[in-house]
Amino acid sequence: MVIVIKNNSNVPIYDQIKRQILNAIMSGEIKEGECLPSIRGLARELKVSVITTTKAYNDLESAGYLLAVQGKGYYVSERSNEILRENLLQQIEEHFDQAILLSQRAELKKEDLVDILRNLLKQGE
Repeated sequence: MVIVIKNNSNVPIYDQIKRQILNAIMSGEIKEGECLPSIRGLARELKVSVITTTKAYNDLESAGYLLAVQGKGYYVSERSNEILRENLLQQIEEHFDQAILLSQRAELKKEDLVDILRNLLKQGE
């Protein structure tokens, strides 16, 4: 796993770390049960504060993606696939909500919106 920090970004460094670890988990680059680099090791590698890496790891642990094992480090939670699926479903619902609002502004009928979805699903097959 390679983490790239952009100092000129408006996104806080801990959030950049968190997002990149989460993306690695979601993509399968980091698997369930796999141990992450130590907080100090990652901080040293990225040339950032230990507080910064600790915040990223703690946020991921609070969200259920990581499991802290005292004296051993942080591991990808075995529940991470369930959590990922739930988050993806939530994102899908949000996108559908947005699509519904846009279709209402465009004064589309419900049937037209459903047809658009059917066509998109056919294209994805």
